[in-house]
Amino acid sequence: MKSKGTIAILCGGGPAPGINTVIGTAAKSFLLDGYRVLGIHGGYKGLLSEDGETKEITFTKADNIFKTGGSYLKMSRHKPKDDEFSTRFFIENDVKLLITIGGDDTASTANRISKFLATQNVKIQNIHVPKTIDNDLPLDEDQYTFGYMSAKEEGSRITTTVYEDARTSDNWFVISVMGREAGHLAFGIGSACHLPMIIIPEMFNKTTITFDKIIRLMISSIVKRKLIGVNYGAISISEGVFHFLSEQEIKNSGINFSYDDHGHPELGIISKAHIFNLLLQDKLTKLDLKVKSRPVEIGYEVRCVQPAAFDKMYCAMLGMGVKTLFDQGESGCMVTVDSVGNVKPLYLKDVEGPDGKVKPRLVQITHPKAKMVYRQNQQYLTPADYEDAKKYLKNPEEYDFFKILNWSPDDLK
Repeated sequence: MKSKGTIAILCGGGPAPGINTVIGTAAKSFLLDGYRVLGIHGGYKGLLSEDGETKEITFTKADNIFKTGGSYLKMSRHKPKDDEFSTRFFIENDVKLLITIGGDDTASTANRISKFLATQNVKIQNIHVPKTIDNDLPLDEDQYTFGYMSAKEEGSRITTTVYEDARTSDNWFVISVMGREAGHLAFGIGSACHLPMIIIPEMFNKTTITFDKIIRLMISSIVKRKLIGVNYGAISISEGVFHFLSEQEIKNSGINFSYDDHGHPELGIISKAHIFNLLLQDKLTKLDLKVKSRPVEIGYEVRCVQPAAFDKMYCAMLGMGVKTLFDQGESGCMVTVDSVGNVKPLYLKDVEGPDGKVKPRLVQITHPKAKMVYRQNQQYLTPADYEDAKKYLKNPEEYDFFKILNWSPDDLK
């Protein structure tokens, strides 16, 4: 049977559980309908390079990879400039659709390429599959970004082991959890594992984020646990808090950072857990509180795990959803699938802010779930603890959870 044309697939950004499920499912859907499927290694760099590496994806290959972790197609964060665009690959391979898997940058670049091709009288469709373990893309509230649930599952497994270590050795762990700006993963792991303190950027909705406030929240939980006879614990803290700290705050922390050519601290090459643990230990020493704590980082460890059952099903639906939207003639959109299987396009223009960037979806700190967790499943000091807490703190009110955040108890009702 003569091919109807080529479906090209590429992946941008970092890996997330379920990528291969999307690739495998989409490939099988198009192969069964008479299309050729070509995978592109190296993201946009591979697509636009004259010596880029491609892989023919057969039905057997698609059927083998759909259940695996990592990404069959090598990924890249390369964001091409307009003068890198070319029609060569699309014409030579008779491309009908470019499927991109990644975040908002990957999606917006696909739109730019599609517009360029249109000016050259080369028409293709482009459909994006939103991927991030951060769960921060602006989908409907009941829809997760693929990979998040699997990353949360693996992160919870690691954290459960860490928490048991804390109990066994009577110490504390400071667990930094990946999340560029939003605290979904730190909140999800922390609440699933009953951690006594979860620190995410969204909880600072009524005050400025500082290292001092973060450390006081940690100590508030440590002392509260002492008051109830528990000398161990673990704290989940989203690395996203760093994105809301001023550069001066970072420079004044006492931590020796390296700086890039523009004078900005290079946060991506250091352990956030190590930094928070150092600052915590420094404060505990000054307070003469003898508490051992250790840093744990959760990030790269959860990106390439085998997808959980939820993501295997969800990503399969997204892969089939791409074929559905393609057949409907849709282009320049993200594919979304709700819990009952309805496939809908989500256009970037509808979720972009005035600056052209996609505004991240944050944890809704005022919603019932977050309120319930912070009201009933977190341990921290309140005015009722002041007298007893004086055994450990000279000024317990400085470690009052609500005062640190400028909240009132009514905020959690």
